[in-house]
Amino acid sequence: MGESRQRLRRVSDRYQWEKDRALLPEEERRGSGATERDTGLTREDLDFQIQFSTTRATAGLAKRFGVREGTKLLRRTYRTWRRGDAAPLSLVRSWLPYDLVAANPALLSAENEPWPGGTHHQLSTIGVEIDRVVDEVTVRRPSRAERTLFDLTPGTALLVVRKTSIDTTGRVAEVAETVLPGDRAEVVSTIRLHRWPDTRRG
Repeated sequence: MGESRQRLRRVSDRYQWEKDRALLPEEERRGSGATERDTGLTREDLDFQIQFSTTRATAGLAKRFGVREGTKLLRRTYRTWRRGDAAPLSLVRSWLPYDLVAANPALLSAENEPWPGGTHHQLSTIGVEIDRVVDEVTVRRPSRAERTLFDLTPGTALLVVRKTSIDTTGRVAEVAETVLPGDRAEVVSTIRLHRWPDTRRG
């Protein structure tokens, strides 16, 4: 097991940052992505393993998307490493409605990843704008395969972030699950509250 573990700090304002980057020129979008922001690493510091496939919506996914069970989905799996490390920083599984993203065939191929500007820019190419993101964070024990993948010490838990991205029409455009090793990751949420009206009460 390595002596130095790269830490990952996932901050809630990452989604606005990602959305803003979708509007930048491609050269600027290529410079860095959310993983670089979460870790402080550069693109040259990272290695990616990306797999695309098609699948059918399980009952759970169908409920989250608001579609019929068995609906065709594009499944994307991302593993990201700090270059030279044995264990990945994260494991991300993402699902999108196949018929939605098929409007741009470039979105169906892992060969185009990592995509400059990420999912927000990908969806923008088919006229989809994300309005809000719901994160559900849970903690669970790792499976045997996950213990091996992340090189976890006994008793280390996993952080699981389940993300639902909802577009400006109220449609769920993406469901994703990010699995993070609990001994080297943290999730930070900042919620900006609206100000009270400037009125005096007697």
